[in-house]
Amino acid sequence: MTGQKTILRALAGEAQDVPPIWMMRQAGRYLPEYRATREQAGDFLSLCYNSDLATEVTLQPIRRYHFDAAILFADILLVPQALGADLWFVKGEGPRLSTVTGQADFDRLAPAADIHETLNPIYQTVRNLTGALPGDVTLIGFAGAPWTVATYMIAGRGTPDQGPAHALKSENKELFDALMERLTAATIEYLSAQIAAGAECVKIFDSWAGSLNDEDFETYATAPARRITAELKARHGNVPVIAFPRQAGDKYIGFHEKTGADCVALDDSVSPEWAAEHVQVSGCVQGNLSPKHMVTGGPALVEESRRIVSAFRGGPHIFNLGHGITPDADPDNVQRMIDAVRGA
Repeated sequence: MTGQKTILRALAGEAQDVPPIWMMRQAGRYLPEYRATREQAGDFLSLCYNSDLATEVTLQPIRRYHFDAAILFADILLVPQALGADLWFVKGEGPRLSTVTGQADFDRLAPAADIHETLNPIYQTVRNLTGALPGDVTLIGFAGAPWTVATYMIAGRGTPDQGPAHALKSENKELFDALMERLTAATIEYLSAQIAAGAECVKIFDSWAGSLNDEDFETYATAPARRITAELKARHGNVPVIAFPRQAGDKYIGFHEKTGADCVALDDSVSPEWAAEHVQVSGCVQGNLSPKHMVTGGPALVEESRRIVSAFRGGPHIFNLGHGITPDADPDNVQRMIDAVRGA
């Protein structure tokens, strides 16, 4: 594996003395160059769909920090938009969508195979990046997991407890399952097109998996991840897949085996020592520094980064945060984290 990129070596199961590193939301509002480019685009969705500008913001953290991976700049809610949902962003509050709460709402959605015309600019961004990234940097594609995307489509916005999605699941299971099926099929189509355009691995973000109980977790988090992973590997020659069932707790255990994912990303609610004993034994893990350290910095940032590296040293590990970096983070703290991980 000596000639492979460090991220791909970790995903193939290799333990490395210095773990590769990238950061969720590494292209984002904490960077002044990102804010300038977003201003140029006019708004967030225009930035996502402008392939040249989306390429630029994807490259910005690579130029500044030389992470080992770049993650495609896009948004998990582009898939529901491509299916026909209305999508807009309210400044200071986040996304808003037209809701799917009844059969008529669902019937207005497009088939999964029809998403590509809307999403072609995203695939062009991937193609742009394949020629623009440094040769040692891995390009990661991504999508939201069906459960997480469904929670936004049902509520029309983010919610603290995903209550509207849980209610629909209880009150109209047939409709809820139909929506999950449509989203699972669309996610396969979307990620497959990203891989065909040049993404070297993909990540499935299930940000709200932690709100599912044991039975529902198996049905609505594990099973869709397994199906998506299997289909992508069948289509694309065993392409590596990173799964992120955020706040899964004990349900992180065995998630590699149950889904076929090459790597399980961990949030910062579990300790690296626990995860090394119970999760890393099954394969590569990614994580899991708390994003708060990117705000507060100081010795605690360095100590915790080194602790995580040490805990996962015995197996394949990709260093990352436990969730996305926040807009109030200090860009200098990102470099301090990288230096701590790389031993500078």
